[in-house]
Amino acid sequence: MLPPVLNQFPLAIGPWLDLVGLAVFAASGALAAAKRGQTIVTLSFFALVTGVGGGTVRDLLIGAPVFWVHDSRAAAVCLIVAFVIWITPERWWRGQALDWFDALGLAAYAVFGAAKALAYGVPPVPAALMGVVAACVGGIIRDVLAGEPSIIMRPEIYVTAAALAAALYVGLIAGGAPPPLAAIVAASAGFALRAAAISWKLALPAYRGRG
Repeated sequence: MLPPVLNQFPLAIGPWLDLVGLAVFAASGALAAAKRGQTIVTLSFFALVTGVGGGTVRDLLIGAPVFWVHDSRAAAVCLIVAFVIWITPERWWRGQALDWFDALGLAAYAVFGAAKALAYGVPPVPAALMGVVAACVGGIIRDVLAGEPSIIMRPEIYVTAAALAAALYVGLIAGGAPPPLAAIVAASAGFALRAAAISWKLALPAYRGRG
């Protein structure tokens, strides 16, 4: 359950956005382990760490109770997702499945992270940054554990998509938009940018000052 302080983020939207982001991030973590032929225990660990990593850091920074410690649904969702991936055929998850799951989680968690920070009294700019933290840290942890170059160290558009979603949500709220509408518009924009980056290999220009 959301704490009462989140009453400015409608209960009809908040919990679902949170669980959607959690589930798809957990799926991306479990898939990273599954691609390496790991056990159900490893899949579960990757799903849990990827799912709750960003939200844990966000909650610690804004002074909120760590969400998954106080709500058993969060860990349950991660473990269920890991089990579903464990029992399904590999062909279901080939190609860019991990990237698309991650894109969905990125957009949803960026918006929810920013909304939660605002609800705890964090000013707009740091609140938007909390959305980025919530959206990106889990994926960074996943990549490090899997021995992959972290997405944040590649020029491919990733953090930028999270920043767009979080900043757009904060901006729309500041402009008086209803929170449900702001959440849908912001999450859609963040997902669209990340989807474009996946589809067309969009990347930000790299630093050219070396040498």
